[in-house]
Amino acid sequence: MANWSDPQPNATAFSPSDARTAAYDVGLRRYMLSVYNYMSSAVLLSGLVAFFFAMGGENSPAAHILLGGGILRYVIMFAPLAFVIALNMGLSRMSDGTLQAVFWGFAVAMGLSLSSVFLVYTGNSIAQAFFASAAAFAGLSLYGYTTKRDLSAFGTFLVMGLIGLIVASLLNLWFQSSAMQLAISLIGVVIFAGFTAYDTQRTKSLYAHVAGTAMEQRTAIMAATSLYLDFINMFLFLLRIFGSSRN
Repeated sequence: MANWSDPQPNATAFSPSDARTAAYDVGLRRYMLSVYNYMSSAVLLSGLVAFFFAMGGENSPAAHILLGGGILRYVIMFAPLAFVIALNMGLSRMSDGTLQAVFWGFAVAMGLSLSSVFLVYTGNSIAQAFFASAAAFAGLSLYGYTTKRDLSAFGTFLVMGLIGLIVASLLNLWFQSSAMQLAISLIGVVIFAGFTAYDTQRTKSLYAHVAGTAMEQRTAIMAATSLYLDFINMFLFLLRIFGSSRN
Protein backbone atom coordinates (compact mmCIF):
# COMPACT_ATOMS: atom_id res chain seq x y z
CA MET A 1 0.00 0.00 0.00
CA ALA A 2 1.27 3.44 -0.81
CA ASN A 3 2.19 5.71 2.09
CA TRP A 4 0.16 8.80 1.19
CA SER A 5 1.05 10.58 4.42
CA ASP A 6 4.76 10.66 3.54
CA PRO A 7 5.58 11.56 -0.06
CA GLN A 8 9.29 10.78 0.60
CA PRO A 9 9.34 7.73 2.86
CA ASN A 10 13.10 7.22 2.36
CA ALA A 11 14.12 10.79 3.27
CA THR A 12 16.06 11.29 6.47
CA ALA A 13 14.23 13.42 8.99
CA PHE A 14 15.93 16.40 10.67
CA SER A 15 16.82 15.19 14.14
CA PRO A 16 17.62 17.10 17.35
CA SER A 17 21.21 15.88 17.08
CA ASP A 18 21.54 17.76 13.76
CA ALA A 19 20.43 20.94 15.50
CA ARG A 20 22.95 20.39 18.30
CA THR A 21 25.72 19.81 15.78
CA ALA A 22 24.83 22.99 13.91
CA ALA A 23 24.76 24.97 17.16
CA TYR A 24 28.12 23.50 18.18
CA ASP A 25 29.68 24.47 14.85
CA VAL A 26 28.38 28.04 15.17
CA GLY A 27 29.74 28.26 18.71
CA LEU A 28 33.11 26.84 17.64
CA ARG A 29 33.45 29.40 14.85
CA ARG A 30 32.56 32.20 17.25
CA TYR A 31 35.08 30.90 19.78
CA MET A 32 37.91 30.57 17.24
CA LEU A 33 37.14 34.03 15.87
CA SER A 34 37.43 35.38 19.42
CA VAL A 35 40.82 33.68 19.82
CA TYR A 36 42.13 35.12 16.54
CA ASN A 37 40.76 38.57 17.37
CA TYR A 38 42.55 38.58 20.71
CA MET A 39 45.75 37.29 19.13
CA SER A 40 45.81 39.71 16.17
CA SER A 41 44.86 42.68 18.36
CA ALA A 42 47.69 41.83 20.75
CA VAL A 43 50.17 41.60 17.85
CA LEU A 44 49.00 45.01 16.59
CA LEU A 45 49.26 46.55 20.06
CA SER A 46 52.75 45.14 20.60
CA GLY A 47 53.85 46.42 17.18
CA LEU A 48 52.59 49.94 17.87
CA VAL A 49 54.20 50.04 21.31
CA ALA A 50 57.51 48.75 19.90
CA PHE A 51 57.45 51.26 17.03
CA PHE A 52 56.74 54.32 19.15
CA PHE A 53 59.10 53.25 21.95
CA ALA A 54 61.92 52.96 19.40
CA MET A 55 60.97 56.10 17.46
CA GLY A 56 63.98 58.38 17.24
CA GLY A 57 66.54 55.64 16.76
CA GLU A 58 69.61 56.26 18.89
CA ASN A 59 67.77 59.00 20.79
CA SER A 60 64.69 56.89 21.50
CA PRO A 61 63.67 55.67 24.96
CA ALA A 62 64.29 52.10 23.71
CA ALA A 63 67.90 52.91 22.84
CA HIS A 64 68.58 54.62 26.16
CA ILE A 65 67.05 51.82 28.21
CA LEU A 66 67.68 48.61 26.24
CA LEU A 67 71.13 49.52 24.90
CA GLY A 68 72.27 51.67 27.76
CA GLY A 69 72.09 49.01 30.45
CA GLY A 70 70.69 49.41 33.94
CA ILE A 71 68.08 47.60 35.98
CA LEU A 72 65.18 48.90 33.88
CA ARG A 73 66.54 47.01 30.88
CA TYR A 74 66.14 43.69 32.70
CA VAL A 75 62.70 44.67 33.98
CA ILE A 76 61.54 45.18 30.39
CA MET A 77 63.24 41.97 29.22
CA PHE A 78 61.63 39.74 31.86
CA ALA A 79 58.27 41.53 32.27
CA PRO A 80 56.56 39.44 29.52
CA LEU A 81 57.52 36.24 31.35
CA ALA A 82 56.01 37.61 34.55
CA PHE A 83 52.77 38.38 32.72
CA VAL A 84 52.61 34.86 31.23
CA ILE A 85 53.07 33.36 34.69
CA ALA A 86 50.33 35.65 36.04
CA LEU A 87 47.98 34.60 33.23
CA ASN A 88 48.51 30.91 33.92
CA MET A 89 48.21 31.25 37.69
CA GLY A 90 45.18 33.50 37.49
CA LEU A 91 43.23 31.52 34.90
CA SER A 92 40.78 30.15 37.46
CA ARG A 93 41.17 32.90 40.07
CA MET A 94 40.89 36.20 38.21
CA SER A 95 37.70 37.70 36.89
CA ASP A 96 37.26 37.92 33.14
CA GLY A 97 38.00 41.65 33.23
CA THR A 98 41.19 41.21 35.25
CA LEU A 99 42.41 38.41 33.00
CA GLN A 100 41.83 40.59 29.94
CA ALA A 101 43.72 43.48 31.59
CA VAL A 102 46.68 41.19 32.30
CA PHE A 103 46.56 39.93 28.69
CA TRP A 104 46.73 43.48 27.30
CA GLY A 105 49.45 44.31 29.80
CA PHE A 106 51.38 41.33 28.46
CA ALA A 107 51.01 42.68 24.90
CA VAL A 108 52.34 46.08 25.99
CA ALA A 109 55.27 44.48 27.85
CA MET A 110 56.09 42.41 24.77
CA GLY A 111 56.00 45.57 22.67
CA LEU A 112 58.52 47.28 24.93
CA SER A 113 60.77 44.22 24.78
CA LEU A 114 60.43 43.89 20.99
CA SER A 115 61.30 47.53 20.37
CA SER A 116 64.96 46.54 20.07
CA VAL A 117 64.28 45.03 16.61
CA PHE A 118 63.64 48.55 15.27
CA LEU A 119 67.08 49.54 16.53
CA VAL A 120 68.89 46.54 15.05
CA TYR A 121 67.13 45.78 11.74
CA THR A 122 66.00 47.87 8.79
CA GLY A 123 62.34 48.69 8.33
CA ASN A 124 62.16 46.67 5.10
CA SER A 125 63.59 43.60 6.84
CA ILE A 126 61.06 43.87 9.64
CA ALA A 127 58.16 44.26 7.20
CA GLN A 128 59.28 41.31 5.06
CA ALA A 129 59.75 39.05 8.09
CA PHE A 130 56.37 40.13 9.47
CA PHE A 131 54.42 39.39 6.29
CA ALA A 132 56.27 36.11 5.76
CA SER A 133 55.40 35.11 9.32
CA ALA A 134 51.77 36.17 8.84
CA ALA A 135 51.44 34.08 5.67
CA ALA A 136 53.11 31.05 7.27
CA PHE A 137 51.02 31.41 10.43
CA ALA A 138 47.76 31.62 8.45
CA GLY A 139 48.58 28.49 6.44
CA LEU A 140 49.78 26.48 9.42
CA SER A 141 46.86 27.52 11.62
CA LEU A 142 44.41 26.63 8.86
CA TYR A 143 46.06 23.22 8.59
CA GLY A 144 45.82 22.70 12.34
CA TYR A 145 42.14 23.64 12.27
CA THR A 146 41.09 21.52 9.30
CA THR A 147 43.31 18.44 9.46
CA LYS A 148 41.79 15.16 10.61
CA ARG A 149 45.21 13.99 11.78
CA ASP A 150 45.72 13.99 15.54
CA LEU A 151 48.66 16.29 16.26
CA SER A 152 48.69 15.72 20.02
CA ALA A 153 51.49 13.15 19.69
CA PHE A 154 53.78 15.88 18.35
CA GLY A 155 53.37 17.98 21.49
CA THR A 156 56.05 16.13 23.44
CA PHE A 157 58.55 16.35 20.59
CA LEU A 158 57.88 20.07 20.17
CA VAL A 159 58.41 20.73 23.87
CA MET A 160 61.62 18.69 23.86
CA GLY A 161 62.78 20.60 20.78
CA LEU A 162 61.99 23.90 22.49
CA ILE A 163 64.02 22.92 25.56
CA GLY A 164 66.92 21.94 23.33
CA LEU A 165 66.59 25.25 21.49
CA ILE A 166 66.78 27.21 24.75
CA VAL A 167 69.84 25.26 25.90
CA ALA A 168 71.56 25.78 22.53
CA SER A 169 70.78 29.51 22.66
CA LEU A 170 72.28 29.81 26.13
CA LEU A 171 75.40 27.93 25.03
CA ASN A 172 75.76 30.21 22.03
CA LEU A 173 75.88 33.21 24.34
CA TRP A 174 79.27 31.78 25.31
CA PHE A 175 80.47 30.49 21.92
CA GLN A 176 79.15 33.42 19.84
CA SER A 177 79.07 31.22 16.73
CA SER A 178 77.29 32.68 13.69
CA ALA A 179 76.87 29.20 12.18
CA MET A 180 75.31 27.93 15.39
CA GLN A 181 73.04 30.99 15.52
CA LEU A 182 71.83 30.28 11.98
CA ALA A 183 71.13 26.65 12.87
CA ILE A 184 69.25 27.72 16.00
CA SER A 185 67.14 30.15 13.98
CA LEU A 186 66.29 27.56 11.31
CA ILE A 187 65.32 25.00 13.92
CA GLY A 188 63.36 27.67 15.79
CA VAL A 189 61.26 28.43 12.70
CA VAL A 190 60.46 24.72 12.29
CA ILE A 191 59.58 24.26 15.97
CA PHE A 192 57.23 27.24 16.15
CA ALA A 193 55.69 26.33 12.81
CA GLY A 194 54.85 22.99 14.43
CA PHE A 195 53.54 24.72 17.55
CA THR A 196 51.25 26.90 15.42
CA ALA A 197 49.46 23.90 13.93
CA TYR A 198 49.51 21.99 17.22
CA ASP A 199 48.18 24.88 19.33
CA THR A 200 45.44 25.61 16.79
CA GLN A 201 44.19 22.03 16.92
CA ARG A 202 44.42 22.01 20.71
CA THR A 203 42.46 25.27 20.87
CA LYS A 204 39.76 23.76 18.69
CA SER A 205 39.65 20.61 20.83
CA LEU A 206 39.41 22.57 24.09
CA TYR A 207 36.18 24.19 22.98
CA ALA A 208 34.33 20.91 23.53
CA HIS A 209 35.23 21.11 27.23
CA VAL A 210 34.49 24.80 27.85
CA ALA A 211 31.60 25.56 25.48
CA GLY A 212 28.88 27.51 27.26
CA THR A 213 30.77 27.65 30.56
CA ALA A 214 32.44 30.49 32.45
CA MET A 215 35.81 29.19 31.27
CA GLU A 216 35.08 29.71 27.56
CA GLN A 217 36.23 33.34 27.44
CA ARG A 218 39.22 32.70 29.68
CA THR A 219 40.33 29.72 27.61
CA ALA A 220 40.09 31.90 24.49
CA ILE A 221 42.49 34.41 26.08
CA MET A 222 44.99 31.71 27.02
CA ALA A 223 44.77 30.16 23.56
CA ALA A 224 45.37 33.58 22.02
CA THR A 225 48.45 33.97 24.21
CA SER A 226 49.88 30.67 22.97
CA LEU A 227 49.25 31.52 19.31
CA TYR A 228 50.64 35.02 19.85
CA LEU A 229 53.89 33.56 21.18
CA ASP A 230 54.06 31.11 18.26
CA PHE A 231 53.72 33.97 15.79
CA ILE A 232 56.19 36.31 17.53
CA ASN A 233 58.86 33.64 17.89
CA MET A 234 58.51 32.57 14.26
CA PHE A 235 58.80 36.24 13.26
CA LEU A 236 61.94 36.78 15.35
CA PHE A 237 63.69 33.66 14.02
CA LEU A 238 62.86 34.60 10.43
CA LEU A 239 64.15 38.10 11.09
CA ARG A 240 67.43 36.71 12.39
CA ILE A 241 67.82 34.57 9.27
CA PHE A 242 66.88 37.07 6.57
CA GLY A 243 67.01 40.45 8.32
CA SER A 244 69.42 43.19 7.27
CA SER A 245 71.20 45.04 10.06
CA ARG A 246 71.13 48.82 10.27
CA ASN A 247 74.91 48.82 10.78
